[in-house]
Amino acid sequence: MKIYLNRRPVHGPWGGGNKVVTNLFESLTKLEHQVVFTLEENIDLIFCFDPRPNEFSEWYRHILNYKIAHPHTKIIQRVGDLGTHGKPELTNLVARAVDLSDYLIFPSEWAKEYLDYKGQNFSVIHNAPLNVFHKYKKNNNLNETLSVVTHHWSTNPKKGFKYYKLFDDYIGEHKDISFTFVGRMPKDCNFKNVNCVEATGDNDFLANLLSKHDIYLTASEEEAGANHVLEALAAGIPVIYHNNGGSILNYCSEYGLGYDNFEQMIACIQEIKNSYNKYKEKTMNYACTINDIIEEYIRVIEHVHG
Repeated sequence: MKIYLNRRPVHGPWGGGNKVVTNLFESLTKLEHQVVFTLEENIDLIFCFDPRPNEFSEWYRHILNYKIAHPHTKIIQRVGDLGTHGKPELTNLVARAVDLSDYLIFPSEWAKEYLDYKGQNFSVIHNAPLNVFHKYKKNNNLNETLSVVTHHWSTNPKKGFKYYKLFDDYIGEHKDISFTFVGRMPKDCNFKNVNCVEATGDNDFLANLLSKHDIYLTASEEEAGANHVLEALAAGIPVIYHNNGGSILNYCSEYGLGYDNFEQMIACIQEIKNSYNKYKEKTMNYACTINDIIEEYIRVIEHVHG
C-alpha cells in the first residue's frame, strides 16, 4: 500500500504527535508499505496528522483536491491539536477536515466530545508513551523531601504556568516539598525555588528523572491528547491534574486526583502523600506503550483501505 503521511518524523524535544508519526512511519516501513511525504501519484491512503500546511506547504485543501481527483484514495484524519491553546483558526480547520475525511481517530473521548462528532466512522485510541518510560519505574517509598515534577515542551499559558508560579511561592515556605520543572519556560517565568531542567530529546534521561520523583503535577488545560501525563504514569508516578485538563481526565482518573483551584491542588498533594501506597500501586500497574496504539492505527489503516 502507498501511504501518504503529511508530517515527517522530527528528532528532539517535540510533543507526542511527533512520537506517533515516527513510530507509525517505522512500523509501516517494516511491513513493507511505501510511505511518502508529498502528494504524488498512486497514493492509496492519506493519513493526516494535522490539516495545517506541512514543510511542503501541503495542507488539507491540497489533500481534499487530491481526493477529488483520485476518488479511490481514502483519508484518515487523526484529531490531535484542536486549537484549544489559543489557535481558534485551527479549531475551525480541524472541524472542516473531520467532516470531509473518510475516517477519524480521536486520541481521547474528550476530543470527540469537544468537536461534537456524531458520525460512525471513527475510533477513540488513547495515546500511549514510548517503551523507555517504563524502564526505570520502581515501587519505592516516598522521598524524605516530597518530590514533585512536571515537564512541558510548549510555553503556552494553558500549560498551567500560573499554577506553577503559585507552587513556586508555596514551596519557598514549605521546605518539606520540592518541585522540578523539565522543559521550556516562558521568558517572564522566573522561578525562585523550582529545580529547572532544560528540555532535551533524550527520552532515556527523562524517563530516569521522572521515576525518581514521588508525584507528577500538571496544570495543563484542554489537552486533546496529553502525552506528558502518560510518560509520568509509565514512570510509575501518581498524577495530580486540573479538572479542565481535557484528555488528561480520560487518561489519569484511575491514577491520581483532580483539582479546580490552587487550594485543592495542595490538598490533592497531601492526600496522595497520606495514601501513597494506594496510588503508587495503581500507577505501577499501568502498562500501555506506544506499540499498542501503533498496532491499532495499522488495523484502522488496513480496515479503511479495504
